[in-house]
Formats: sequence, structure tokens, C-alpha cells
Amino acid sequence: MGPMSTRIHSRLAQALAPVHVELVDESHMHSGPNRETHFNLAVVSEAFVGLPQVRRHRLVYDALRAELADGVHALTLRTLSPAEWQAATGPVNATSPACMGGGKG
Repeated sequence: MGPMSTRIHSRLAQALAPVHVELVDESHMHSGPNRETHFNLAVVSEAFVGLPQVRRHRLVYDALRAELADGVHALTLRTLSPAEWQAATGPVNATSPACMGGGKG
């Protein structure tokens, strides 16, 4: 796990007390140097219970504000409550869209 991945895990732990986190560095699938800029993140937290997806994503964005300003170019999110996670079938992480380029590289 690289330094940005470590920062992301730490910030999420502080802000959301997740019961499960899956963080996949997908930087190698995109243009530019391979350096922790594109991530696929699944977070399971009690903090998401009763919230719509937009509010859940805002909680994650708020927790990762510094990382998003400091090099994270793309973040694919899936946010689940523990009950939703238990009921989920298939992979927990969402499918990331193809890179359109144009990043800082």
C-alpha cells in the first residue's frame, strides 16, 4: 500500500469508523505515470444508515478533502450500510469508467 492509500484508509477510519473498506489503486489502467491517482473505493459504515447515496458520497468527499486536492484524480465510490453489505451479491466495488485522459498525468 502506497502513501496515498495509507492516507485514505486513515482518513476514512477517523471520519466514518467503517466496518469494511476495499480500496483498489487503478492508476495503472489510466494515462500518465502510475502513481496513486485513480482509486476504486467501497466503504461500509453505520454512518450511511438511512442516508441517500448523495449524502453518503458527500461524507466520503469531506473525509478525503485533502487527498482529493493533493493528487487523487478519480474516485469511484460504492457506499453501503452494514445491512446492505450483508445482503449484497457479487463484487462490492463499483465498476470504474474508462479513463478519458486529460489528467495531470
